[in-house]
Amino acid sequence: MIRAILAVVLVGLLTACGNGIPGLSDRVVQQAIALQVGQTQQTLAQQLRLKKPPKVEVKQVAIAKQDSLKIQGLSAYHLQGTYDLTLKFPSRQVTQEKNPFEVYLQQQPDQKSWKLAQLSKSDTEAESTWVTEPLQ
Repeated sequence: MIRAILAVVLVGLLTACGNGIPGLSDRVVQQAIALQVGQTQQTLAQQLRLKKPPKVEVKQVAIAKQDSLKIQGLSAYHLQGTYDLTLKFPSRQVTQEKNPFEVYLQQQPDQKSWKLAQLSKSDTEAESTWVTEPLQ
């Protein structure tokens, strides 16, 4: 009887540790943040005429807020929280803790894969459109 109670409590604790979004792992959120940061670093490296951008490492993702919505007719989630970032340059390494993040993740019809969704507004368009990129 005690084992059964302990098993139920353990399952409850493990469930509480998740983000509550079916099919969404912490790894997917880390990948989305790393993709966003990597894109920014690539742009900065080009503007500064660097040979290559630093390697990006994202850890300690903590989701503080999540909202559901639809993007291009598919289920999506707007996530906000913090993460730790390490940028690895050829001659040094820089670590920043508790950086804020905001990502939009679109769940694919297979319910297993995700895309990073970003709003894009061109000079010729009056409205913003969603641009999505698959996450590995």
